[in-house]
Amino acid sequence: MEKTADSSIINVIDDFDYSTQDESYNEKFIGWRRKKDNRFSYSFESNAKESIFVDGRGFVSTNMINAEKETLSHIFYVIGVAMLAWVVIDNIVSKIFIILLSFAKVNIHTNFFSYAIYGGSREVVSVLIVISAVKMLLPMFYIRHSFNVPVKVELMHTMRHPVELINAIAMAVVVCTVTSIPSAYSSETKEIYEFFKSLNADVSVWGQTEFLVYTAFDTLIVSVMSGIFFHGSMFAVLRQFGDIFAIVVTSVTAGLLTENFNEMIAVTLVTAVGAVGMLRSGSIFTSVAVQVVYRMYLLAMAIIEVDPSENMFLTRGVFMAVCLLSGIISSMIIWLTSRNRKFLAKCRSELTFAERLGFSVRTFPYLAVVALCIAYSAVSF
Repeated sequence: MEKTADSSIINVIDDFDYSTQDESYNEKFIGWRRKKDNRFSYSFESNAKESIFVDGRGFVSTNMINAEKETLSHIFYVIGVAMLAWVVIDNIVSKIFIILLSFAKVNIHTNFFSYAIYGGSREVVSVLIVISAVKMLLPMFYIRHSFNVPVKVELMHTMRHPVELINAIAMAVVVCTVTSIPSAYSSETKEIYEFFKSLNADVSVWGQTEFLVYTAFDTLIVSVMSGIFFHGSMFAVLRQFGDIFAIVVTSVTAGLLTENFNEMIAVTLVTAVGAVGMLRSGSIFTSVAVQVVYRMYLLAMAIIEVDPSENMFLTRGVFMAVCLLSGIISSMIIWLTSRNRKFLAKCRSELTFAERLGFSVRTFPYLAVVALCIAYSAVSF
């Protein structure tokens, strides 16, 4: 990045710290930010020595704060609409879809006052897969189409530091273990496991094709979609205001969209670990890997929890202890042996972090969807 000779020149695009990622990524990112008529690019530029005349105020400098707020309002409007689509599909459209299938004599049932789905294993799995895919893919494509971020920026693709992938996985295991202590399992994962187990108590659940299909979908496909949704275009656009801001917003958004207080903290922290791991390693694959580890951990805990034997508590305790210790030891070794790499970029701003975050979350419809997610979480608590 070229530094301007005149320190009085303010150019937020040039002043951004691009040293944390590779040149290929930076070239596309800068090109996107400099596009004309890009409402989602924070591209304020002025000369600090120049001023303009404003009635009632006299001569004042051009306002960087207004430029930043305007860009933030455009960005959070899109994120809010995407979140609203997710919530509506998950809580309303899905119920209507299942009721229509039930009227069509398909063996599947639910109602608007329950989160449970009843019916045949094949029908339940098929509907769960369709709902999960639609509620994530539609908002994802909307965000991608709105922000129009280049693929190389949307998907960080250069694994510059592979050891950071291992570090992120180790930290994810630690987070999973610590956050699972109060509840010990994900309610949704346990419910689907018990559903399959109740179909035929004499046959191992692992022999049921539908359960294996659902497990593979939830562990692999959903992890990929989640990684791209939260750490793709959305994360790239938010990076303009600093990496810490992008990490906080995407992580909190992911936590809110669980619509479940029991899982909200875990998902928020796991998403943050995925974001940090992605920035440190240079590849979005790290974020996806963290999601896979999280979902595999939940599945393992659910299987242990439904064990009726008296050894269940011992098995669960040993499993959690092994995960916690292995994660801590692995992460400590990597931190001690690797170089202290700079990985968090900052931006030039006249707003404090709290002011930027406060303004952003108050943007319509983001704030309304946040309230809706909290309300759904309270109802299901």
